[in-house]
Amino acid sequence: MHSLVIKRLGIFSPYLYIFLFGLIFLTISRFFLSMWNFDRVTNVNGWSEIFISGLRVDIATLSYLFVIPALITCLMINYKNLKKIWLFFLRIWIVLSIWLLVFMEVVTPSFILEYDVRPNRLFVEYLMYPSELMNMLLSGYKTELTIVTFLSSLTLYFSWKGSAVVLNEPAMPVWYWRPLLAILVLLLGVMGARSSLGHRPLNPAMVAFSIDPLMNDLTLNSTYSMLFAVKQLQNEDDAFKYYGQMDEDEVINLVRDSTNLGLNKYFSKEFPTMASHKSSYRGQKKNLVILLQESLGARYVGKLGGLPLTPNIDKLMEEGWNFTNVYATGTRSVRGIEAIITGFSPTPARSVVKLGKSQSGFFSIAHLLKKNGYHTQFIYGGESHFDNMKSFFLGNGFDDMQDFGTFKEPTFVGSWGASDEDLYAKAHLQFSVLHEQRKPFFSLVFTTSNHTPFDYPDGRIELYNQPKETRENAAKYSDYALGKFFENAKKSAYWADTIFLIVADHDSRAYGDQLVPIKHFHIPAVIVGSDIIHRQDTRLASQIDLPQTLLSLIGVDSDNPMIGHDLTQEIPQVKLRAMMQFYKNFAWMDGQNNVVVLQPEKSPVEFYYDRKNENLVGSKESNPELVIKAKANALWGSLAYKKDFYRSID
Repeated sequence: MHSLVIKRLGIFSPYLYIFLFGLIFLTISRFFLSMWNFDRVTNVNGWSEIFISGLRVDIATLSYLFVIPALITCLMINYKNLKKIWLFFLRIWIVLSIWLLVFMEVVTPSFILEYDVRPNRLFVEYLMYPSELMNMLLSGYKTELTIVTFLSSLTLYFSWKGSAVVLNEPAMPVWYWRPLLAILVLLLGVMGARSSLGHRPLNPAMVAFSIDPLMNDLTLNSTYSMLFAVKQLQNEDDAFKYYGQMDEDEVINLVRDSTNLGLNKYFSKEFPTMASHKSSYRGQKKNLVILLQESLGARYVGKLGGLPLTPNIDKLMEEGWNFTNVYATGTRSVRGIEAIITGFSPTPARSVVKLGKSQSGFFSIAHLLKKNGYHTQFIYGGESHFDNMKSFFLGNGFDDMQDFGTFKEPTFVGSWGASDEDLYAKAHLQFSVLHEQRKPFFSLVFTTSNHTPFDYPDGRIELYNQPKETRENAAKYSDYALGKFFENAKKSAYWADTIFLIVADHDSRAYGDQLVPIKHFHIPAVIVGSDIIHRQDTRLASQIDLPQTLLSLIGVDSDNPMIGHDLTQEIPQVKLRAMMQFYKNFAWMDGQNNVVVLQPEKSPVEFYYDRKNENLVGSKESNPELVIKAKANALWGSLAYKKDFYRSID
């Protein structure tokens, strides 16, 4: 039977077999993923959408993988000198393609558990750091790594054996049919890959049907999702492409109007958001320390209604200026760094920490404070090249990189580097030395212990749950290390001259059936220092408000392009807002809990954020003014980056 199929179909028989295998395998994988999320699929009536649109995506994926090899096969297979060489390369192509399809589906459940979406840009970006990735996998994902290795080996073995059968001397029609077959293959392949007669080929937005991001991702397959992310990395995302066009002057005016300064405060045409800012504190300039907490969402902080894991942060919240209603701008560390160090608003593109044009001359508070005579440093227990932090920092105002290579005999080293205790011990020593040298300093201290696979030393905490290596226990350990640091800091000579911000970069995991899961953007932020008066601040705030506020607290006047509020000032209720980027979706929430969500190539959607139930509900009334303001702010980051509006001024 097999020989008859090969004889009848000739050169097309390998592609028919691969197509059938791919469609069946990807459908089975999609079925199990859907059953795993049965309730969520049912809640959105997604069964037909997921499988019908999924078939469309799978055909497009397989067409992309095989249109070029099929075309070359039509043109070359009758040339004796090239036939064997080409069939060998085609065999390798088939084997690797099958392996890619299987590998991506096998790793998908673990990725969904962590990010609640299929492998995407985050997956690709992790692959760029193989050393850190392997350390993490070997420490915390041994079972998953073993399963993936085993199934990958089986896939390579059987696909190599099977490809020998389907490529066994495929017949070729006479020469005068070959050009016609090549044209036919090209047309079918392109049509299958585009999967559309419109001017735009298939993309994830075309098959999106739900406000639940994971449900939209189930219509894809993970190979398509990952390759689409690679394509997007090569062509950095532009908010104008996703959210629609708007006149440049209108964007600028609406963004300016969203701040608390008034339009007359802006003085530069070259840098439209550049304005003069006067600090509230008028004494001798203070040192600034930002203690950036890895993956510490509000749900892990007792004083914010979360789990009882952070007694030391809770205590600091009772002593300092505690912001109870702060929201992260994104779901990655580099997005948090972008907001807190540069005050830049989020975009659908990668964080400016990774973008090419922002690697030097981009505004940062490090550059600003360096101009004001500060010693600027980054203290990190891991390798600072990860996520391009080192390159970005050195190009934008940080002079002193204190990363893992500078730690002398750390007491504990995990997958991501030195423990938080070692990190804070080094920070305390650095601050003491700089104070003795009478150098004002700015230091960004970034923790690592609260990151999968959750390595930390034994005997430090009473475990919250079992086994030891859980996110909750890691968060509790990180808080323990922070408490020890402040015990030493309060006794130090630098304490009286320093302002400290304890803030999370993002929550550990943003997931759920909402277009933007706002509850997972809620983070702790508290400012402490010898002169900071205790207060509970319930105003809505964004991460981008924090750098402007810190400059005001340490007594640094500046001309800067940041659009965040100085929270030492009274901010009218109508000006309060938070902005959140959840993959390609952008959310703007105002002080009355009205929310506008912008999605790629779709009309804005209005919601009301129900804080009691922590979810989005349909808005009863439309607010066109809020929608246009949200859109302008969603576009601002891309416009500012593209037009070089956000530069440092020497």
